[in-house]
Amino acid sequence: MSVVQDRRILYFFEAVKLGSVRAAADYLDVAPSAVSRQIAQLEQELGSPLLERHRRGVKPTEAGDRVLHYYRQRLSQQEVLLDSLQALRGLQSGSVVLAAGEGFIDGLAAPLSRFSELYPRIDLQVNVCGTNEVIRQVVEDEAHLGLVFNPPGDPKIRSHAHTQQPVCVAVSPDHPLAKETAPLPLKGLDNYRLALPEVSYGIRQIVTLAEHRLGITLKPTLTCGTFAMLKRFSMYGGVTLMPTFVMEEEIRSGHLVALALQSEVFSSPETHLISRLGRQLSVGASRLLSMLLQDMTAFKAQP
Repeated sequence: MSVVQDRRILYFFEAVKLGSVRAAADYLDVAPSAVSRQIAQLEQELGSPLLERHRRGVKPTEAGDRVLHYYRQRLSQQEVLLDSLQALRGLQSGSVVLAAGEGFIDGLAAPLSRFSELYPRIDLQVNVCGTNEVIRQVVEDEAHLGLVFNPPGDPKIRSHAHTQQPVCVAVSPDHPLAKETAPLPLKGLDNYRLALPEVSYGIRQIVTLAEHRLGITLKPTLTCGTFAMLKRFSMYGGVTLMPTFVMEEEIRSGHLVALALQSEVFSSPETHLISRLGRQLSVGASRLLSMLLQDMTAFKAQP
């Protein structure tokens, strides 16, 4: 494709990414009419409508999706080329973006520190967000890699590694439930002060699935969007649900204990390290991937 067409694809790409022609024009610092004109010319050249316009903005047609896939692939290949040239100079520059669920944060300190020591000129960025947002960033090439817990199936992502990480009940050692030795039923946990994460979290989605299967509805005392608060709440007499890798330090220090839950729904969830299917990872992203798998408890099987 010509340089002119590349520019037109860029205008189309930004309109879809930002949700409207006006937003794309603001971002590109051009008039909205210029963006509309370039997209119209691109549609004429390709012989297919690429955008559907709605009151709330624009979205791609099936043909538009294919153009977006081409453009993302080309950007990815360009990045790999530049990165391979940098690798010849010993990874002197570049960047790696990692999107991760909040539950992975405690386990990231060691591998990220080791990576930055070995490759101090590589810029690292970590985006902390919910499961669905991690997947979106990976699929749309905003992040090279993603760390997710129990993600929904998506044909656009590739899982480089996955490990079973059961969801457990987390309580303080002096909580009445801490004496239980058999797996606990989900029903009745809200008789205690139960705290649960928000619906965007993979754990809450697992709980919702279990509720549907059991025909119950839990009424949590606390709902919040941070694992730090959930763990603190449990240390002070509450109850919450999470995999052990999220509370590894608290278990080691004796502040929390993990208790098994009944139901396969809670024993089967997995952690996944993902990238977009078909994306060739840069040298920097590939080396970070290896370090994450080596160092993170989230990718070590539970005994």
